[in-house]
Amino acid sequence: MNRHMTSAPISTHSDLAVDRPRQHEGLFFRRAGEHDLAELVRLRDDAARWQIDRGIDQWKPGELREDHFRARLEDGEVWIAALGPQGPVAGAFELWWDDPAAWGVQPPTAGYVHRLMTDRRTAPPGTGRRMLTEAERRIAAVGRTVCRLDCLATNPRLREYYEAAGYTVVGEQGSKDGGLGGTYAVTLLEKHLP
Repeated sequence: MNRHMTSAPISTHSDLAVDRPRQHEGLFFRRAGEHDLAELVRLRDDAARWQIDRGIDQWKPGELREDHFRARLEDGEVWIAALGPQGPVAGAFELWWDDPAAWGVQPPTAGYVHRLMTDRRTAPPGTGRRMLTEAERRIAAVGRTVCRLDCLATNPRLREYYEAAGYTVVGEQGSKDGGLGGTYAVTLLEKHLP
């Protein structure tokens, strides 16, 4: 079993209404596929460069390659936000169904958002918040009641962003192993969904 799958996996059948592409608040959301791997790497590297330019020590360009996103397609979900069905990509996010590295073993009541990335060239203001809302909708649609995420404990700006979106700090994990060759401290945040 992959490390991000629960014992009762979430359905990934494309005929389910919750998996179909949908439009919401000016963005078109669809599940990513193999053909999106290079675009996902580009989004992640561009976001890393943007952080570095602003003195944020979090992501590094070249840190994640296509194999990372391919694995997320297999054991979780990756969603693309675009400016219309055929429009340019505005952002993407990963949705996992468990996250033991940050949260430990948990009952299957939450979804976990990772790598919320916007394309600063094309994304309209508020794209990140709209992607969070879409992740929350997806989590609720499969019957889970909590959206969880984490951010580096040394990134107060990102923590404030999530708190402004309705997330509450519920703890800290002092030595998360994110699979990149070391451990780091993260702040754990969650939002209970209606």
